Order: sequence, then C-alpha cells, then structure tokens
Amino acid sequence: MRVAQTRHFRGRFTLPGDKSLSHRLAILAALAQGESRFANFSTADDCAATLRCLEALGVETGRQGRSVEVVGRGAAGLKAAPGPLDAANSGSTLRMLAGVVAGRPFRTTITGDASLRRRPVERVAEPLRLMGARASSSDGKPPLVIDGGELTGTTWAMTTPSAQVKSAVLLAALQARGRTTVIEPASTRDHTERLLPAFGVPVTVEGAQVSVDGGAVLRPLAMDVPGDVSSAAFLVVAALIVPDAFIHIENVLLNPRRTAFLDVLRRMGAHVETGLRREDPEPVGWIEARSSRLHGAEVAAAEVPALIDEVPILAVAGAFADGLLVVRNAAELRVKESDRIAALAEGLRRLGGSVEEHPDGLTVQGGDPLRGASVRSHGDHRIAMAFAVAGLGAEGETEIEDPACIAVSFPEFPSLLERGRKGER
Repeated sequence: MRVAQTRHFRGRFTLPGDKSLSHRLAILAALAQGESRFANFSTADDCAATLRCLEALGVETGRQGRSVEVVGRGAAGLKAAPGPLDAANSGSTLRMLAGVVAGRPFRTTITGDASLRRRPVERVAEPLRLMGARASSSDGKPPLVIDGGELTGTTWAMTTPSAQVKSAVLLAALQARGRTTVIEPASTRDHTERLLPAFGVPVTVEGAQVSVDGGAVLRPLAMDVPGDVSSAAFLVVAALIVPDAFIHIENVLLNPRRTAFLDVLRRMGAHVETGLRREDPEPVGWIEARSSRLHGAEVAAAEVPALIDEVPILAVAGAFADGLLVVRNAAELRVKESDRIAALAEGLRRLGGSVEEHPDGLTVQGGDPLRGASVRSHGDHRIAMAFAVAGLGAEGETEIEDPACIAVSFPEFPSLLERGRKGER
C-alpha cells in the first residue's frame, strides 16, 4: 500500500458497525431464544470469525451485506463443534467464546492464526476454572481446550484490565448457578453490561463491580450497530495533521469508555467536536475534526485501558505535534496483534521521527518533518493504518508492507482514505 503526501483531506463519512459491539451482539443473539437482526454489522474479518465459530457450534446465521441475522436457541441449543474453532486473528472471539462454551457439557478447542497463538489466554482460563470448567492451554497460549459443564457463580477480582476477559466471565455467568461478580482494577469497555439488559438480562453495576445472576432467558434483539469509533480515530487524526482538512463522521459510537482518544487529542490542541443523537443502549452521535496545530501531552495511567487500540494513531499525532507525547503503563501493547510499542518505534524512526521506547510505553518527540519510507505493519491492522495516516503528512511517498491485515478491523479504510484525499462527499 502506497500513500503520498497530501494537502487536502475532506469528507462526510459513515463507518461499518463497531467491531466490539458486533462481536457481543452476535454471541448474545446466539444465546437468546429467537431471531435477532443487526443492521450495519461490522465488516471486519474478526467479526466474520465470530460468526463462523458460532455456526460451527450449531447456530444458524445469515448475512446480506452489512445486515446479519442470528437464530438463537439458548445456550442449551449449542452443539459440540466438529473440529477446533478457528478464531483467526480475533482475541475477542477466542476469549468471549471461551466463556460461552465453559457452560456446555462438551469439549471445545479454540485456536487461531500464528499471531493469535502468541497471545496469553490464562487470564481467561483461570476464572473459568474457578467456576467449574476445565481449561488447558499450550504454555499459557492457544490452542485453548475447554471441557465445559455445570458452573457455579463466583467473585473474580481481575489483576489485568481486560474487557474481553470480563465479558467472558459474564457470558459464563449466564449459565452458572447463583451470582457472579467481576471486579475490575480499572475501567474497561462496558459494552457487555450495556447490552445484556437489551437482551432482557438484569445487570448490577456498583463502582468497579459488575454482577449477573445465572439462569436468565435472553430475548432476541433488533439493532442498528453504530459506526466503529476506533476506526474513526484514524480519519480524525488524518484531518488534524493535513493542512486543508475537515471531516464529519455520522452515526458513530460515542461510548465514553471508547472516546478517551478524543480527550487526549483535545489536550494536544485538536479542533474536535462531538454531538449525541441517542443514548440507549449505547451513546451514538457524530464527530467533526479539522486541521489543527498540535502540541505534546502525557497520557495518564488511568487512561491507558481505554486507549489500547488508539495508542498507535495517537503516536502518529504526536509525531506531527510540537513537544513530547508520553505514553507509559501500557505494557499490554506488547502482547497485542504485534508488539505495538516496538512496531511503532521502528516505523516512526524509519519515517524520520524521534521515538524513545520504554518497557511499558514510548515517548514521541514531535516537530521534525517526516519523510516517506517503507514501513512494516508486522501483520497488525492498527499499525498499518497508523502508518498510512502518517504517510498523508510525510514528505514524498510512504509504503506500508503487508497492508492486507487492515481487513481484520476496517477493510474499507484504504478506499475511505483515498476518498478523503479527493475531497469527495
């Protein structure tokens, strides 16, 4: 993928459905009784992996474009898969489906591609064992083998913030006897606890604790999935760093646990505005961004769990800012689809940027002009997209190696980037 410097980036955009919401909607619909319908379902490869895994478990699904139907027959309607479930590159698929099959009386093996097989799974296996399932991994990594069965509610105090692990435990809790409570060390995405009531399941949230009682019957749901806000972050930063730029993104998710990147960008001097259209079960609205003179900022430790997916594009914003962008307490970035800290440092340096790498983060020294170069994506969709945005502002032409990984979350990104360059509306 080649990206040339541009002096113009404008347009009005709507985006495919939010990836995090789409995963959860499909899984909860599979556990419901009846047919659920979702418009503007995510086009990401990750969400397609979730649908394929559900089909392997005996769930009937149908798809036409961005519309998805899921026919649920309750958790008891799930069947043992004929072979290992292939989560591909999707950590969300692996971890959340682990919670689902933990309550079923059969063995399930969940694996994925080479990247996913390097990622830790014991953090989800441990609470499922505590609830009564048997779970084994390969030296703490996939494949994850789960012998499910009768579960008992528990209280689980997480040591590492993870919305995927929290969701896995809550999904297992739906099939457990009694009440299950998850205690978070820091706030993470709250989509599961927002969506469960929409499927008819009461949820109790008290500070850092989320509780669910087992045995509830889920009802089907029809929903228009709002645009993916993490995908929007790349277009927002493109508009900030290009001189003649303005974008409007409509019908996008504005969950406050997903918009921390906007807070950081505003602290950096970004001209970004948002507005709400509706609030239930998720806040949805619009984002506008325009050319801005950015300056450095420090990302607080408490912000990091809500920023893990956006740190790559924030690092690019930092490279075009005056001063230092400092991110610490983000060691989790080293065990994502790639070691994102190392990948960002390598790529930004190739482009002429100044980066200091830390064990748990990085410091980006902005202000120096970037120059086009060949940079590696390391097979990581967010790294590839971040460097593509950097290419819009770098002198000359930037080549991103292995751009096919972008389809993991945002296959439309290259065409929307080109549309913005042309100023189409």
